[in-house]
Amino acid sequence: MPIFQLTETLSVAAQVTPQDIPNIAAQGFSTVVCNRPDGEVPDQASMDAIEAACNDANVLFVRYPVDALNFPGPDLEGLGELFDDAGQRVLAYCRTGTRCANLWVATRSEEERQAAIQVAREIGFDLSMVTPR
Repeated sequence: MPIFQLTETLSVAAQVTPQDIPNIAAQGFSTVVCNRPDGEVPDQASMDAIEAACNDANVLFVRYPVDALNFPGPDLEGLGELFDDAGQRVLAYCRTGTRCANLWVATRSEEERQAAIQVAREIGFDLSMVTPR
């Protein structure tokens, strides 16, 4: 499972499974954020299953599922605070990591946004959710 580092404290990835959580914890991640609603595809691991695996691994699990209809979600400021928390290493996941990268860019201040866009685009993320076409 490729993990893409956006900042010192925030990385993003595609869909994780409960079996991935011990390795995620071993890599030093203290928090896993789900940015993907349950049921997007039939074989997708549920948030409940991933949360149970996180609990077993002593990793905080945060639910923040978004899609194109409700992007950027109900508490973008709170999500940004979590992404920037120097006391945690956060791994956010969705189907491909793209939604997570878009959410990260959306949480940036105007002064930080261009640098964040550059970081995410250099990795290869489509930022059409937060940048004009």
